[in-house]
Amino acid sequence: MADHERTEVVERIARIEGHLHAVHRMVEEDRTYPDVVRQIVAVRASLDAVLQVIVDDLVEGCLLSTSKKGDAGRAARELQQVVASAL
Repeated sequence: MADHERTEVVERIARIEGHLHAVHRMVEEDRTYPDVVRQIVAVRASLDAVLQVIVDDLVEGCLLSTSKKGDAGRAARELQQVVASAL
């Protein structure tokens, strides 16, 4: 993973951790279900965004690797496995 992408992912994960702590606090404080659900939806959206950054980097890395090494089959299998596990 490129350094600038790693930094972005680390920062996003830190924000997600903050959102999760907020969900925990909201449940302890007996906040309304709609409030808790909205917060959980925000966490899921944030996780999806991090996943997208990582998958995009993987695709780019596989394509660059394939163009250098010529191993398209291995790269395609790796991408298929990662995308399948992300669904």
